[in-house]
Amino acid sequence: MKELKVHKHWVKEFSAIAEYLDDLDVMFEFYKEGEASEEELKSKYEESLKVIEDVEFKSTLNNQEDELSCVLEINAGAGGTEACDWAEMIYRMYVMYGEKNGYKVSELNRVNGEVAGIKSAELEIVGDFAYGYLKGENGVHRLVRVSPFNAQGKRMTSFASVFVHPLVDSRIDIEVNPADLDWDTFRASGAGGQHVNKTESAVRCRHLPSGIVVECQQERSQHLNREKAIQMLKSRLYQKEIERQMEEKNAVEAQKMKNEWGSQIRSYVLDDRRVKDHRTKHESRNTDAVLNGELGSFIKSYLMHRMEETHG
Repeated sequence: MKELKVHKHWVKEFSAIAEYLDDLDVMFEFYKEGEASEEELKSKYEESLKVIEDVEFKSTLNNQEDELSCVLEINAGAGGTEACDWAEMIYRMYVMYGEKNGYKVSELNRVNGEVAGIKSAELEIVGDFAYGYLKGENGVHRLVRVSPFNAQGKRMTSFASVFVHPLVDSRIDIEVNPADLDWDTFRASGAGGQHVNKTESAVRCRHLPSGIVVECQQERSQHLNREKAIQMLKSRLYQKEIERQMEEKNAVEAQKMKNEWGSQIRSYVLDDRRVKDHRTKHESRNTDAVLNGELGSFIKSYLMHRMEETHG
């Protein structure tokens, strides 16, 4: 059913383009007959162009994993309270992005900062093409602002890293041997009332062959958290497999990609009211809108940039 839904999606997009082009043909005939103005023709042409460009952009999401939901992990960099506050601002930005775009967003894990903000958190973002759209958010995000935590009112720089990986579903079969798993339980640290804090419902799972560790405290029961942790682990293993295949396919390109993912990708300079993506040079002067989840233009410019790089 999921596969059928994806095919229907592309047929619908193609049909929409065909309809716009038919309307444009009719408008051109009216223009030649003197029954439509040049402004009306130009307006219809620009409408059609926008629809074609939008579908061209969506066609960049052509890998199997692009269709999947995703897990987005945020970690505060060095810098104490200021960095933890920045990590929470990013957390809020992605929650708002998800909600504005019709995704279901839920918190899987959270470690609060000692004074404010968060040291780390993981969000599950569920919906069609969530991974495809958000995969370019991998990397280090840099904040420059006059810090509210600095008594001298100094301008400070903080860092937070973001890691995005696809959330595997029933279409993708990942084998995990139970003997390779080492489990721990602990008390959840997030909100959730007395029950969460009194019982050891949160779980931590270590996959011994790969060294991958996942934690989950989303659910009230340990059993459900174990199920979710297994799904998170399979998603991480799938991400590793994608990277391995990329290396085999094109070692040079894969190395370039890895370097990008591990480096600073975007700067948010609040006193200059500027957000800039260092990979695409795309910039926005509306810092409030970006931090309120308006990431569409950055995501689009990155995906188009990647497509141009890949196809020369």
